[in-house]
Amino acid sequence: MIKLIVGLGNPGAEYEATRHNAGFWLIDQLARMAGATPRVEGRFHGLAARARLWDHDIWLLKPSTFMNRSGLAVVSLARFYKILPDEILVAHDEMDLPAGAVKLKRGGGSGGHNGLKDISAHLSTPDYWRLRIGVGHPRNAGGAGDREEVVNFVLKPPRREEQQAIDEAIDRSMAPLSLLAKGEAERAMMQLHSAK
Repeated sequence: MIKLIVGLGNPGAEYEATRHNAGFWLIDQLARMAGATPRVEGRFHGLAARARLWDHDIWLLKPSTFMNRSGLAVVSLARFYKILPDEILVAHDEMDLPAGAVKLKRGGGSGGHNGLKDISAHLSTPDYWRLRIGVGHPRNAGGAGDREEVVNFVLKPPRREEQQAIDEAIDRSMAPLSLLAKGEAERAMMQLHSAK
């Protein structure tokens, strides 16, 4: 059962439309579906809302810290409401997947993602769910893929066709997330990973 869905991103209008904020876009979609409005919660270092989704009460969280400090928000809310790591889903941008791809997994490494690295450190475990939202990689566009280029890539808005593909991937993830929320993880992964 999922009790907390966290979307990763950077706060501020200048980052709103950037690839790094794909996790925020998922939270915005869930909040619209539930008719919920995430509000500033200082004690949770982010915008939070209790939403009724798929017949379950689920917390939605957008950390207001920068990406590499996301763990503070996650652990604050999770501890307060006694939510275990395996009841947490973190939605984040994933450069190892093309724009429009979306994958669900539990546990694993951070893959160089500073948000995941910080969350794993704060929770003292990597054993939480991740929804990996593909945003593409600069090397796929003929770039070298070095560190500076990667940073510039995730902090820029996707091209129009990439944005459309990312939006469609977020839409496609809704039905599988409803299964995950009910504790049907295998079915959720099968449905999401076989969807085209």
